[in-house]
Amino acid sequence: MGVLSPQFGGLSPSSDQQLLVSNYMSFTDGTRDFSQQYLPEIYEAEVERYGNRTIGGFLRMVGAEMPMMSDQVVWSEQNRLHIAYDNVSLAVDGFTMTINDNAGAPIVAGGAIQNAIMPNATVVVMDPNDPSFTVKAIIGNSGGAPVNPLAAYATCTGYAYNQNFISGAAVPGAVVTGLKVFVYGSEYAKGSSLDNATTGESIQPQLSTFQNKPIIIRNRYAVSGSDTAQIGWVEVAGEDGTSGYLWYLKAEGETRMRFEDYLEMAMVEGELAVAAANSNFAAAAAAGSVNSFSATTTTLGTEGLFAAINNGGNVLSGYAGSLQDFDQVLENLDTQGAIEENMLFLDRKTELLFDNMLAQQNSYGAGGTSYGVFENSEDMALNLGFSGFRRGSYDFYKTSWKYLNDASTRGGSTNFVNGDNIDGVLVPAGTSTVYDQLLGTNIRRPFLHVRYRASQADDRRMKSWLTGSVGGAATSTLDAMEVNFLSERCLCTQARNNFVLFTA
Repeated sequence: MGVLSPQFGGLSPSSDQQLLVSNYMSFTDGTRDFSQQYLPEIYEAEVERYGNRTIGGFLRMVGAEMPMMSDQVVWSEQNRLHIAYDNVSLAVDGFTMTINDNAGAPIVAGGAIQNAIMPNATVVVMDPNDPSFTVKAIIGNSGGAPVNPLAAYATCTGYAYNQNFISGAAVPGAVVTGLKVFVYGSEYAKGSSLDNATTGESIQPQLSTFQNKPIIIRNRYAVSGSDTAQIGWVEVAGEDGTSGYLWYLKAEGETRMRFEDYLEMAMVEGELAVAAANSNFAAAAAAGSVNSFSATTTTLGTEGLFAAINNGGNVLSGYAGSLQDFDQVLENLDTQGAIEENMLFLDRKTELLFDNMLAQQNSYGAGGTSYGVFENSEDMALNLGFSGFRRGSYDFYKTSWKYLNDASTRGGSTNFVNGDNIDGVLVPAGTSTVYDQLLGTNIRRPFLHVRYRASQADDRRMKSWLTGSVGGAATSTLDAMEVNFLSERCLCTQARNNFVLFTA
């Protein structure tokens, strides 16, 4: 007897009318039951089990986007008005002080560090490791020559007002290192004159210059002409409002949303390549093992938010939710720009630590909890969340940052940057006044903003175009539709000394 093919539902037909195991349908067998013979009940719409899956929006909340027409963006920021020296050593004579650089070597003429300690200046000498060591002294000439920013040496003699030697010892005999010295005024004798012989050269202000380079971000989605005409059972439902029964619409829409998330993630996570990485990449490009770049490529990457804060900002490690830990942030902000309004973007764990910290400071209710969104009635509702608070002279607005919570990004087990977990970031609100090298003038811009390449000929903020011969495109004989996405941008983190990164 021949075998009929195909066989539907797992049943084999028989030439005789008889009951056989091969053509008997069972309700409980699980291999040849009714559910495999008839169309099942189908829920056409997808279940949105992850809610809104996009993680973008952070930069739109705290910054702006502005065009640029160059391969890099350069801006200058003010330095401090007063200069303090943190690495000053005191000689065994108890008088001679030497200003050292960060490497421990005396500063030199024309170096990056100016000597602002002039003869007849009055200074405060402190030892950060000994709070009881604070001496007021007046500066004299060194070897009869003026102490000035252009001097070939970085030594000066200091004479304490209230003791014989700056070190305080009855008989000095040991070098003291790591002292902090700053000028608080000056004192001159009657009838004295001011000239270079006694006061040294004037102090020239210096600017701190920062720069960043844009990167080109690209993506593509392709679908054949046949698949664009294929209808499915499941109704497409996307965050961007996509609807219908054509599955390629969902794929194209998700590719676009994913690319838009990449635009923000690249600005947050971006890193500038070190020299070794650039060298390796150039060698790989010359060997033909990488595409799109030439062997002469010298700089890769771009400086993102996390990298900028690690390179010049403030990092608080191990925040445990205590008020004392948070007060360290305030003390550090006092030494920086002291910007009054700040925004906290936190992961869920750190956000709850802040809520618990604030609840403990609230004297209302039982156990320090804050009752109610309904006139603080204990019987009506219990509110344990805080969206804003004020501490000292600072206002803070707190929100959850989805990027740090999503399991597919930093909410997973691999949320590390420079070896530390990222728990949140403090971003100053408002704008900063900076000197724009392109415009040649001072302008006000948000501390955090994106620059994208654009001109009259081309706007590369967010480009998308179709190629192929399907979906309205008629650019080639390819029986497919290709959707292309491109952007060229970088992030400017200005006044990064006012940003705080919370790490585990």
